[in-house]
Formats: sequence, structure tokens, C-alpha cells
Amino acid sequence: MSDSTLLLIIAIAAVLAAVAIVSLVGFRLSRSYRDLGTEAEHATFAALHSAAAAGEQLRNGLEPAGALKASKQLRTLLNCAAFAMTDDARLLAWDGTGAAVREPESDVVMALAAKALRNGRTQVAALDKTLRQELGLPLDGELKAAVICPLKVDSRAVGTVIILSKAPSAGLVRATNEVAAWVSAQLELAELSSSRTLLAEAEVRALRAQISPHFIYNSLNAIASFINTDPQRARDLVVEFADFTRYSFRRHGDFTTLAEELRCIDRYLLLENARFGDRLQVSLQIAPEVLSTVIPFLSLQPLVENAVRHGLEAKVGKGLVQIVARDLGAYTEVTIEDDGVGMDPEQLRLVLAGHQDGTHVGLRNVDSRLRQVYGDDHGLTIDTGVGHGMLITMTVPKNQPGHDA
Repeated sequence: MSDSTLLLIIAIAAVLAAVAIVSLVGFRLSRSYRDLGTEAEHATFAALHSAAAAGEQLRNGLEPAGALKASKQLRTLLNCAAFAMTDDARLLAWDGTGAAVREPESDVVMALAAKALRNGRTQVAALDKTLRQELGLPLDGELKAAVICPLKVDSRAVGTVIILSKAPSAGLVRATNEVAAWVSAQLELAELSSSRTLLAEAEVRALRAQISPHFIYNSLNAIASFINTDPQRARDLVVEFADFTRYSFRRHGDFTTLAEELRCIDRYLLLENARFGDRLQVSLQIAPEVLSTVIPFLSLQPLVENAVRHGLEAKVGKGLVQIVARDLGAYTEVTIEDDGVGMDPEQLRLVLAGHQDGTHVGLRNVDSRLRQVYGDDHGLTIDTGVGHGMLITMTVPKNQPGHDA
């Protein structure tokens, strides 16, 4: 055998061995992947996945669309033939065997739910032939019982979950109770979220109420002072005043853009300039790329008003307000600085903590709203001292899903 032939045979053998090794390793890896985790671990993962998916659908409380999607996940979790969810007056969702999603079937479901809603305790009801027919179930089917568990928020029954079973074992009843308790917890979270939204709206209304008396009085006085001496300027100021109040008291939306808020601030400063004259100096440095950033409605104007009203009004001589907006990548940073009379840091701490009323209310209001919307890391950062002016920094994320200006 020639040397070249021998080398060819050796090369072929090496290639075949390599292919065999790769195939064996691949088989073992695929088998290991299929066998990854015990059955208990897989079951736990499946349960957590179903619960998480259902939780996403219950964020807005008991609503038909969310309840229907959640019911599909929860029926899988309980491995039952049918799963229904109601509020305290109507059937919201039915998933699985039967067709209890229309009249008159929904009336039958609500009749099943009535006792659990009334006494707040889990009920087990037998499904006789008549009831199965009314629910659109097979008359010769194996479903013999329904478990009805109340959904509670603050100890009051607000709805029910209902499952259909061949025979409700003690374990299935306990599992259904646990699912009902979990759904109740999601509903309480949804109600808490709604309460926080209502609180934020109430704070905006309170802020408007705070702005209106002080600012309207001073603005109208300033406009009146020009009626005889400079009628054209008085007319221009009336237009600016109308535009400012229209923006401040608008009734739609809790969010706006930085550009809109700056337009509001421009009108505010024009009106204040009519009162202060050349005592009020203003400097703006705004990066164009941040103008579309969404921010809470009336979150900057109160900070500028604070600088003018509490910083410069009590100062002798001219005062400067500087407004700077910077692009920080994923965030937009806005600073408002004045060279006015400043404030004692301890007094500022008491104001922000809500322990001192009457002055600088706008600071506390804006700081509270920012923390509610973006978390405690995004409250106002304030540097000040008596006689040293005040520097206020606000940082907000650019990407804000669900916040429409």
C-alpha cells in the first residue's frame, strides 16, 4: 500500500471519528436539555408562568377583556374543565367546556355566584341535568359540581371565580381558593394603582388652585398698569394671560411635552416681567433633542414660579433665573437656578417632608408627583442656602411607555 493511500485512509477515519463524536455530544446535549429539571420543577415553572401571564391581564381590575385572557391561564393552572370569572353583577369571562358567555347562560352563572357574593364564603354546588343544560354542558358529561370562590377587596366580595369539575376533591377546592386569593391580591393592587392615579390628579387640581389666586391677582394688576400708558402692551399681555390660563387649567392629560411646558413658562415670565421690569433677567439653554420629552403636566412652571416668587421677589436689585435642559442619553435633565435669597436647608427638608405648609408648596407638590410617577430616585434634587440662591434639578427618563402627552 502506498504512503499516499495510507494517509487518505487515516484522514477518512479521522473525519468519521470526528463526526461520531460531534453527533454523540449533540445527542447528549439535546437529551440533557430535554431532561433539564425535575417534573416538580417543570410544574412549578408552568404554574408561575400561568400566574404571571394572568396577572398582566388583571392590572386594570375586573374588566371583560382582561378577565377572559386571565381565565385561559388560570384554567390551565387548575387543570379544570371550565373556568369562569364574574364581578358582583355580571359574568365577565368563561373559558373551557360550555357556552356560558351569553344570555341566558350568564344569568345561571350569576345565580351560582349569588351565595358566595352574599356571604363571602366558598360554595360547592351540584350540577344536575337541568343546570348542565342551562349552562350549555353535555347532558351525559362527567361534570358534576361547581366550586364558587369569592374575590375580595378590603374584605368585601367584588366578584367570584367558578370552576367545573367531575367531583371537587378537598385539594381542588383548596387550590381554587388559593387562585381566588391570588386574583383578589391582583385586584387590590389594581385598585391601589387607580387610587394613586386619582391622588396625582387631585394634586394637579390642588396645584392649579394654588397658582390661580396669587398669579391671577398679580398679572391683572400688571396688565391694568399698562392700560393708560401702553394700551398695545396691555392687549398683548391679556392674550398671553389667556394662553397661560388656558394651558394651566386644561382638562385633558396628566402629561405634556417639555416644549409645551416651556411655552407655558415663556408666557408666565412675560407676565412677570411686566411686573418686575428689568429686575427679572432670564437665561435659557435648551437642547433641541429633548423638547419632545414627556414630563408630568405643570411640573416645571411651579419651579420657575418658586424661583421668581420666593427667590427674586424678596431680593434687592436684579435677579437671574436660568433654565437649562440637557440630553443625558436615556434621560433628560432640567435645571432651574436663581441667584435669589435662597432657603435654609433644614426648612427645605421640612417642606419636602410635608411638615411645613404655606411656603414653597409647589416644590413639595412637584417632588411628590415625580416620585409617584418615576420612583424615589427621580425626586427633585435641590441645592440651596440662605443668601445663596437655589438650584433645582429634575431628571426624567425619555422612554415612558403609557405616558401620553
